Amino acid sequence: MPERLSENAKGVYIISATPFDDDGSIDFNSADSLVEFYIEKGVNGITILGMMGEANKMSGDESDGFMRHMLKRVAGRVPVIVGISDPGLNNLVRLAKSSMDSGAAGVMIAPISGLNTEEKIYNYFEQLFAALGGDIPVCYQDYPQATGVHISVDCFNRQVRDFDQMVMFKHEDCPGLGKLTRMRQTAEEDDTLRRVSILVGNGGLYLPEELARGADGAMTGFAFPEMLIQVVKQYQSGDTKQAQNLFDAYLPMVRYEQQPGFGLAVRKEILRRRGAIANAATRAPGPKLNDVDLDELSGLLARLEDRLSDMG
Repeated sequence: MPERLSENAKGVYIISATPFDDDGSIDFNSADSLVEFYIEKGVNGITILGMMGEANKMSGDESDGFMRHMLKRVAGRVPVIVGISDPGLNNLVRLAKSSMDSGAAGVMIAPISGLNTEEKIYNYFEQLFAALGGDIPVCYQDYPQATGVHISVDCFNRQVRDFDQMVMFKHEDCPGLGKLTRMRQTAEEDDTLRRVSILVGNGGLYLPEELARGADGAMTGFAFPEMLIQVVKQYQSGDTKQAQNLFDAYLPMVRYEQQPGFGLAVRKEILRRRGAIANAATRAPGPKLNDVDLDELSGLLARLEDRLSDMG
């Protein structure tokens, strides 16, 4: 039985890219090499079919096929979370159950658009959990920049109290550091409230500050997962100065990769240059780097190498 996602999850759950060929078809050979790249770097888990994984551009059959292929390749070496967000409840439940049957550790769900009150958000997840059943662990993806849905700490805590399978919060609200602090404070002050795992996204842009405020790690797709892993380990061991110094060395690359829309093409090009995937193509409609962009990226990578060399 594969490890199930729980409130104790921590570390780095890398958001996997979905490799494509130039014709837009899924490159399953690169999917295999990408899994090995992530595991070799030491990730604690892998999340597939997230927003960065271009899941919204894939058919239901493609998503199911990619999920099965990735889970077979991972083969239980690390836990895998599957993004199942879908405006159709039946589609969402079908992929959730197929994922768990194939060996997933849990699923990640973002609220559908149009949930513009706290009660609508709660009622949506109440209906969703009833359809899923009580044995599928869930990560709530809080990414209002993309979904348009803003959830308060009180509304999320209500779900934690009422739904045992809500075990993780993916924190991507921005600005959101105050929200993260309130989530941790409420769990510390209320003995009836479970402390759930909080992993942060946004490319790791605010990772040191988020770790200082109680995050358990990161769930994002930065193309240098080893940096995320080391920063989390160093911070959790108390070596906050070294963690900050290492993060600062990578910060220009984190910033460049975090450009809305364009950043996905940057991330995939870096993964290609690192040998993780064969092709940096995004599925249409998607960004593509031109010669100026590629030269600019080469300069940033060279500067990163220099900074890391100076650090020894």
